[in-house]
Amino acid sequence: MQIVVFGAGSLGSLLGAVLAREHEVTLVAREAHADAVRADGIRLEGELEAVVHPRATTDGAGLEADLAVVAVKAFDTESAAKTLATGRFDAVLSVQNGMGNEATLAESLEAPVLSGTVTYGAILREPGFVECTGVGEITLGPRDGGRSSLATAVGEAFERAGLETTVAEDMPVRRWRKLAVNAGINPITALTATENGAVLESPANAVARAATRETARTARATGVSLSNRDALEAMESVAAETRANTSSMAQDVLAGRRTEIDSISGYVVDRAAEHGLEVPTNRLLADLVRTWEREHARIALGDGRS
Repeated sequence: MQIVVFGAGSLGSLLGAVLAREHEVTLVAREAHADAVRADGIRLEGELEAVVHPRATTDGAGLEADLAVVAVKAFDTESAAKTLATGRFDAVLSVQNGMGNEATLAESLEAPVLSGTVTYGAILREPGFVECTGVGEITLGPRDGGRSSLATAVGEAFERAGLETTVAEDMPVRRWRKLAVNAGINPITALTATENGAVLESPANAVARAATRETARTARATGVSLSNRDALEAMESVAAETRANTSSMAQDVLAGRRTEIDSISGYVVDRAAEHGLEVPTNRLLADLVRTWEREHARIALGDGRS
């Protein structure tokens, strides 16, 4: 299968490296990373290991492939969609954090847009070198739920490359569950410069559980059946399994980068307001992270390849 990974940062580079063991892969990456991959390939170490030589470019315009995997930061989705629209793809799969990305992609693209969640851990250590910090699972399917032969074909291609993959019929529930996990872990670890396991202990645990419950309640208000118990179990299970990991938002704060708070806690606040719900914990966390963003001059606005 011909696959374009649009946004070869930490996660995109990990997926691209594993997929390149079996498929023809093109990475759309920042200049230093693309240069390193073109020169020496990409080295994957940690819990997964490989040295592969995919194509790499800084320009994602005019590309053609069977599949585009979108892994940019949520705030770069609109720009990525416009660039992808200049090419041709049979399918597009979003593996991004936060909510609303698939709808943004679908507005610009003619290809079917699939939804995906990923629990693999990854850190881009330097150009050309990505570390797998935790083996997880990719879950994908039609963004509105149901079955799709296209999703099945993508899942089989991922499995052949060695990625643990589930093709699901309930992606709306799974997306909201992932959002509840992110809302409970990411902003807290980002604001406190702690690893994921911190949200399992007092006093952070009470804050994480409150943010998670608010997210589940908001999901139900939108018509998605996600119980508080299900959301809380998912959040604490992920925190326990990735106890020593640094969340993507915490990585962004440590690096002085813009975060995805608007598509995580901010998304919960916006959807809750539409349904007359109060979500004070998510609102506070969103306000605090946005305050940090406003006060740090090193924040980059992104260029579509985060």
